[in-house]
Amino acid sequence: MSRTLIVYYSRKGENYWNGSVRKLERGNTEIVAEMIAGITGGDLFEVETAQDYPADYHECVKVSVEELRSGARPELKRYLDSLDGYDTIFVGYPCWCGTMPMAMFTFLERYDLRGKKILPFCTNEGSGMGRSESDLKRICAGATVEAGLSIHGAEAAGSRGAVEAYVKKHMAE
Repeated sequence: MSRTLIVYYSRKGENYWNGSVRKLERGNTEIVAEMIAGITGGDLFEVETAQDYPADYHECVKVSVEELRSGARPELKRYLDSLDGYDTIFVGYPCWCGTMPMAMFTFLERYDLRGKKILPFCTNEGSGMGRSESDLKRICAGATVEAGLSIHGAEAAGSRGAVEAYVKKHMAE
C-alpha cells in the first residue's frame, strides 16, 4: 500500500468561476487532487455525500451555510476501512463559507490521525485557505498539519507548477 493518500471533496456542475456561475464537467479540487496523485503515486479517495447537494449553485451555497451554522456532519457514501497504512495525507477541498465543506469534517473526524502529516490544498475564487488550516489543526489532533496550498479555482487546470513545487517541498521534509 502507498504511504501517501490524497483525500478530497470536489464539486462539479454549477460553480462560481471567475466572477460568474459556470457549469464544470470536473470539479477544480478533483483536477488538483489528480495532479497530486500523479506526482506522488499516492492513493486517491473522493469524499462523496450520501445526499447530493442541490445542482443549482446558489441553492448549494444556502445548504452549505446552514450546515456550517448547525455544525452538521453530512452522511457519506463510503469510507476507507483504515488510514493506518498512510504517513502522509493530502486533504483537498473547495473553500466553502471560509473553511472546508462539512463533509470533510465528517470524513476526518472518523479517524485517528495522530502521527500523520496532513497537507491541505484548497481551491477557491479568492478566499484563500480561509480558516481551514486552523480547523484542520483542531480536528486532526496529534497530526502535523502543514501550511496549505491555495489554488485559484479557475486556474486549477494550469496549476501544475505550483502543485509540483508544493508536493516537492513537503514530501522532502
